[in-house]
Amino acid sequence: MPTTKYAAFDALRPFFEIVQKGLSGLVDGEHYFDTIADDAFFEFLYEFPGWPRTIRGRANLMAQYSGYGNNIRLHSADKLVVHHAEDGRVVILEYEVHGTILATGVPYDNRFLSVITIGNRKIVHWRDYMDSLAAWNALTAPSNKIPSSVNKNDGSVP
Repeated sequence: MPTTKYAAFDALRPFFEIVQKGLSGLVDGEHYFDTIADDAFFEFLYEFPGWPRTIRGRANLMAQYSGYGNNIRLHSADKLVVHHAEDGRVVILEYEVHGTILATGVPYDNRFLSVITIGNRKIVHWRDYMDSLAAWNALTAPSNKIPSSVNKNDGSVP
């Protein structure tokens, strides 16, 4: 997977890798973004503040993902299950991602189901479902971070 071209998206690397694994042999491209058709259509079938319900085009998707690493850093993705529809164009991926909310240090664990349509060896349509309550709970949880004014050795305030 190229590292310099998409370095700004490194916080999402485990997500990209699990999708690439699930679509192995079905799409062309070394990186997740390379597998997406220029005019692909993305649907996010969950309500989440600040996240659009639909996005048209790879460039717009990349713009939407560009700030992800300011809030969440993923450290792993697992539990991949791949289902192939009979027509060969539709693939359903089930997977989980795990990371940290950067502002608070709170763990972030979420489950996804992505229904992906492939055309000419590129992603042309993506319908996404996630556990939006898990995301909301992680993003609104109290901080796990030790305040900088606390002595990290003994917990006392200087």
